[in-house]
Amino acid sequence: MMELDFVSPERLVRARFVSGRGHYEAVVKAAMHAEVSVWIATANLKELLVEDERARMPGRRTSYRSVLDVLDEQAARGLDLRILHAGFPSQAFRDAFDAHPRLVQGGLEMRLCPRVHLKAVIIDGRILYLGSANWTGAGLGAKSDRNRNFELGFVTEDEALLDQVQGLFDHLWTGGECRGCGRRDSCEAPLDGA
Repeated sequence: MMELDFVSPERLVRARFVSGRGHYEAVVKAAMHAEVSVWIATANLKELLVEDERARMPGRRTSYRSVLDVLDEQAARGLDLRILHAGFPSQAFRDAFDAHPRLVQGGLEMRLCPRVHLKAVIIDGRILYLGSANWTGAGLGAKSDRNRNFELGFVTEDEALLDQVQGLFDHLWTGGECRGCGRRDSCEAPLDGA
C-alpha cells in the first residue's frame, strides 16, 4: 500500500518556476514533443487548442488545432498516453476526442476518479510539472492574457521527484485507493474492479 500522507525530507531540487504563458512554453510544448509517454493528472479537463507549428510561415498568422490531434499522432507512434481526471471532460473535449477513433480505441487511456485534485504532467518519464494548472487552455496559458487563470507551478527533471510522482500516479491509476474510498458508492467506475 502506498503512503499518501507524507512530508518528504528537505533537499535541494533543480527546477524552473512557471507562471501564465510559461505553462504553455514549458509544459504543453514539451508534451507535444514527447517521444515515449505523456501522463496527465488534472481535476478539470477541457479542449485545449495549441499552436499549429506546421502552419507557421513568415507573415502568416498562427493557426491552431486541438491538442487531441497531436495526441492522436503520438498514439500512432505508440506513445503511452494517459489522463487521470476528476470530472467529466467538457463537451468540446468529448466531441474532439470522439473524432479520433485511434484515441477512442485506447490510444489515449482515460480514467476518472472524483477525488483527483492534483495537477501533474509527466513527459517521457524525465520531465515533471507540478502546480495549480488544470489541463485547460485557461490553466496552461493558451488563452489570451485577459482570459488566463492565475497559475503557478514548477518543472523539474529531478529523478527522485519523478519516481515519487510517477509512483503516486500509477497507484491512483491502478485503483490503489478505490477499495477503501469513501466516495465509492457514487463513483461511476471504481478502478479496482471490485
